Order: sequence, then C-alpha cells, then structure tokens
Amino acid sequence: MQDKKRQFFGTDGVRDVANSGMMRPEAAMRLGAAYTVFLRKRGAGTPKIAVGRDTRRSGEMLQSALMAGITSAGGSASDLGVIPTPGVSSVAAHNDFDGGAVISASHNPPEYNGIKFLDKDGFKLTDDDEADIEEIFLDEKKRAFAAPVNIGGVSDGSRFREEYAKRLKKIIEEIKDYSCPIVIDAANGAASAFVEPLFSDWRGRVTFIANKPNGVNINENVGVTHINTLASEVVKNKAELGIAYDGDTDRVLLCDSSGRVLDGDIMLWVIGRWLAKRDRLGAGVAATVMSNMALEELLAKEGIKVFRCPVGDRYVLDTMRKEGARIGGEQSGHIIALEYANTGDGLCAGVLFLKGVAELGEEISTLSDRFERYPQLLRNMRVDGKEKIMKSEKVASAAAEAEKLLGGRGRMLLRPSGTEPLIRIFVESRDEKLMNEAAGIMEDAIRKEIECHV
Repeated sequence: MQDKKRQFFGTDGVRDVANSGMMRPEAAMRLGAAYTVFLRKRGAGTPKIAVGRDTRRSGEMLQSALMAGITSAGGSASDLGVIPTPGVSSVAAHNDFDGGAVISASHNPPEYNGIKFLDKDGFKLTDDDEADIEEIFLDEKKRAFAAPVNIGGVSDGSRFREEYAKRLKKIIEEIKDYSCPIVIDAANGAASAFVEPLFSDWRGRVTFIANKPNGVNINENVGVTHINTLASEVVKNKAELGIAYDGDTDRVLLCDSSGRVLDGDIMLWVIGRWLAKRDRLGAGVAATVMSNMALEELLAKEGIKVFRCPVGDRYVLDTMRKEGARIGGEQSGHIIALEYANTGDGLCAGVLFLKGVAELGEEISTLSDRFERYPQLLRNMRVDGKEKIMKSEKVASAAAEAEKLLGGRGRMLLRPSGTEPLIRIFVESRDEKLMNEAAGIMEDAIRKEIECHV
C-alpha cells in the first residue's frame, strides 16, 4: 500500500460538481501546472501531454483551463477533443508523449466532472505520484511560471484520435464468419462518435442508442449504471447481444437476448479462455476479491489460475503486472487486456468478447445459465473506529473460525467501507445455512469488540 496521504485525489482522479471546488477553472489550471512541474521533476524537459475529455458541457471549459495551466508551466498540450479515457491512454502509449490527462467524471451524473492523469505509457498514476502533484498544487512557489519565451503551446490532436479509432477497427475486422444482431448503448458519452464507425462493417444488424450527446445527457438513464435501458432495447429489437459503456468508456457491461446482464466475471471467463486457446493468456486471470467463486471454479476446470486482488482497477493492473497475467478486471466491467490496452477499455473489451465467443463457438444465450454463481451475502455493521476493529485479534480469530467453518465450500471477506463508518461482512457459499452461520460469527465478534470500546 502507498504511504503518502492525498487530499483531493480519490480512487480515480479528482472529481467535483462542475464550476465548484476542485472543478473550477482556476483549480483545473493549477492542476495542469502542477502536473507539468511533476513531469519535469521526473525528467521531462518540455513535457508533452495528450489531453482529452468526455461529452459534458463543462468539459471544454475545464480542458481549456487545464491546458492553460500546462502551457503556463512550460509544457505543450495536444488537444484530442472528445475521446474515451482509454483512447488518451492509447495515444500516450503509442506516441511521443510524457503523459496524458482526461477531463471526465466517468459514470457520474452530467453536473459532475473530473480530472485524471496518466503516465507516458498510458497507465494510471500511483497514489504517491498523485500525492506529489497535490504537494505542487498547494505550493505556489513550486508551480513556477515559465518565462515568456518558454510558454508552451496547444496543438490539434485529432489525428491521434483517428489513430485510436483505427486500432479498434483493426481488432473487430479480425472477426471472420461470425455475426449476430447487437444493440450498442454509448451512454451519450465519449464512445458516441466512435461506435458507428467501429461497427460499420459488422455483418449483423446493429442498433445504436444513447449516442447523441448534448452536454447534459451523459449517463442519464443509459449506460452501465442504467443497464435496464439496454436490456429492454435488446429484447425489443430481438438482438442476441447488448453492449453498454459508461461516460468515459473505461467500463462495459453486456446483456444477452433475454436481457440478462453479462458482467465482468462472465467477460473474464470468455476472454480468458479465448486468450488461453491462443496461448496469449500469460500466468492467468486477475480478479478482485468480489468476483464470484464461480469464475475461479470454471477457469480451474480449464487449468487457468485466478489471482485475487483488492477492489479497484489499479489493483487489478498491479496484480496483472506482478503475476504475469494478461487479462484482468472487475464485475463492474473494468476489463484490462494488456496486449491491447494499458487501462480499462470498454470498446476494446466488448470487441474482444465478440472475438472470444466467435472463436470458442459459444452460444451467448447460454452463458448466464452455465455461469452458475455462488450465492452471496453482504451485511453492513455501523462502527466507530473501523480501523481499530479491523486490527482486533478477537475479530481476526473469529475470521479464522468462519473460514474453518466454510471449509473450502465458500469464502468470507471482511472489508471496511472507504467512505462510510461501516465494516462489510461478505460471505459466499452454495450452502445458505453455512453462509449465515459464518456471517453470524463475524457479527458477534464485531459487536463484542464494539461493546469493549464503548
């Protein structure tokens, strides 16, 4: 885990309501300058930064401010316009850039916006890197303005956006002798201008929804956070598959012909087996502690190992790199396929799923039935001092007792909430009685520990 404390950066950059707090133009300008100074301290003489945004009305305002900050600190900015977050990652990784920046609030409502930074290889920055940027942001002396002759410039980056689109198109063109009717939900977000060209030569019927952004309709009752909209359209159009993205297109969720959700676990199951068949899987599949045990069970039958990690796509990526896995992801639809992208890419993952079902000869309509999920139980306990309770020897002893009770027929996970005074008890087993007993052991132990500190 990282040691430096961050004030503004959360799990995925800085976010706030547009035109307030950290999403005011002056704050965005200071962030741009701080990031540029950070890159210079890391050895970039005149930092070159690829900058993109999603379709929110506040995006142009914040992108202009961010690029003003970059140029005021002596960096140069390439304006990519509206482009998915993984598109900025791809541009940074495939071209001569020192970093990337994205103005987006991902799956959040239209009134929000955010800023996240990437390194020169298109990977998300570490917690320590973000803490260093915050330090520069807060100290005006460290955000030294460039001399007039050293002020940077802004260039048109539309050609880089087109290169990203071509890379995606090349992947889908590799799918031969396969077609099915599809519904695509672009969430009125960054994918909107990309989906029609990407699927223009698809052999099956394609219906597009939510690909007409107006600045205030991104994620509004569409996309991965409102998957029922896609499910209804799939059934209505008698399609075999639905594909939905979030606002910045780093996530994707699917629906089958019955409108049932095919989440990240099922995508990992399909794409993992496909990569293994091609001998391009690496050491296995990375999945978070929240992924269903069915994923582990089904992949084990194929001789494929699953590496568990904490929740969060950055931890998925860390585990992939550490273990040598070439695919990883979360139930929520963050899928990272390192041969194709260095961050979650919804457009890419959706196409890879299609390649997988085509080459494996899968029936999409049967995937949900064959992925026999373990029942899961989640209980929340409100506590004060959750960190102290998580370190309690009595709670640790109870956890060992619960795991012993499950005896390989399930698993138990204790997690403190990152935002609320809660400890979450998560138990998974096909035996409901066993599942409740294990949860009860943990509830009793935590309750007694709370009483000891009252």
